Amino acid sequence: MKNLTTQLCVAALTTAFATEAMATEWNVSLWGKRRAFTEHVHKLAELVEEKTDGEFTMNISYGGLSKNTENLDGISIFAFEMAQFCAGYHPDKNRAITVLELPFMGVNTLEEEVAVAQAVYDNPAVAKEMEQWGARLLMPTPMPQYNLVGTGEPRDTLASFDGMRVRATGGIGRAFEAVGAVPTSMTASEVYQAMEAGVIDTASFAQHAHLSFGTINEADWWTANLNPGTVNCPVVVNIDAYEALSDAEREALESSVEPAIAHYLDNYGELLARWDSVLDEKGVQKVMISDEELAKFKETAGDPIHTAWIEEMAAQGLPAQELYDLVQDTLAETRASN
Repeated sequence: MKNLTTQLCVAALTTAFATEAMATEWNVSLWGKRRAFTEHVHKLAELVEEKTDGEFTMNISYGGLSKNTENLDGISIFAFEMAQFCAGYHPDKNRAITVLELPFMGVNTLEEEVAVAQAVYDNPAVAKEMEQWGARLLMPTPMPQYNLVGTGEPRDTLASFDGMRVRATGGIGRAFEAVGAVPTSMTASEVYQAMEAGVIDTASFAQHAHLSFGTINEADWWTANLNPGTVNCPVVVNIDAYEALSDAEREALESSVEPAIAHYLDNYGELLARWDSVLDEKGVQKVMISDEELAKFKETAGDPIHTAWIEEMAAQGLPAQELYDLVQDTLAETRASN
């Protein structure tokens, strides 16, 4: 009887250890706090856990694993399995996807943003560049066109942008620089304090970030239609972690991407629908830029920056024209299908 009891105990322990060994747990590095910008990550985690009966889970951390500007580095050394980052934080490390951050590319909706981002992510040259960081692009974080909030008198002409101190990264920063503004690429979490202290006059964000990082609380005005561009902030996974998944786990992850993005779009749509009421509540003036000024801005900071990017990236060995054309062609196809 004693031997039987011992055997049963050993069997139970073996089963327990095997079950524990089979479970997969990923650490996910985000920043700030839970907001519209991260809703697809939470939905992805929820769906994956459901599909695997709790055997594949994700621990989502906001700043506890890495600084936002170091998330790609963390992926490269396998410090965590999944992360979100923005291309403008380190354009030299992710040159190919910066095509999605060029100003005045003509993307008008979040659905169009998803389409062009996924097309670029699927390009072999893009995947190859990410591989050097041990990263696999999993899904985009579609964001609307960035617009300014600012203090003092509204800036509604190109002339008024001259000397303007603006928080802007990537291609948006280059666009403002082209018309005489002084861009700085400080991280999102630093922007409110910079506005409060008068270090910057304006901040360029999507709507969710103006809310989440408090810049709307310092603002006197907001540009409703400047729309110079947006930033690209993919969610990536460590390649070794991805390849270590079982077939079932990998299928659960991949099949959850589309519904996670759909959830994100629904959630963000609700924010956009109530944005005017947010402005009224905060006492922020809605500023409309004239068509004439918008045309001048695009002429100065659109095509010239596109041409310069293509030449610069091609000189570095990237298929720059191919990537640029891919965005334009995908945009046209997406609109035709709608």
